[in-house]
Amino acid sequence: MQDSKKYTVPSLDISRYAGVWYEVARFPHRFERDLQKVTATYSLLENGHIKVTNRGMNGKGKWKEVNGKAFVPDSAQPGKLKVQFFWPFRAPYWVHRIDEGYRFALVGGPGSDYLWVLSREKSMPEQVYQDYLKTAQELGYDIARLEKVQQ
Repeated sequence: MQDSKKYTVPSLDISRYAGVWYEVARFPHRFERDLQKVTATYSLLENGHIKVTNRGMNGKGKWKEVNGKAFVPDSAQPGKLKVQFFWPFRAPYWVHRIDEGYRFALVGGPGSDYLWVLSREKSMPEQVYQDYLKTAQELGYDIARLEKVQQ
């Protein structure tokens, strides 16, 4: 179900978005259970799609990695991507907020099940983090569900 309060960034430069992002906080999910030191790396592909590599360390000190792809299905809404890790399942990946320097991002979807606070560094300034939490709350996310990710 799509929440009419949810919005995405009006423009997104995928070439600037590419690179490594660190998870600062996330909603808990089985596919990231017990993972710390989590990163998402985005690489541009020749066909215009984006290679996605998610990587994290499990509780036993072993690295887990999964590769997928992302794409923008509608160029009129560049902040609304689709991500696919397992065919044929595609999930919405909405960039709700990103700073001008492409250093911090808030990513979720049309519902309230997924939310990530991302940074180019392993941490983000507390004031910036609180500001992004405020945005998430304004979008209807239950920020009490967020768990911090140890980097």
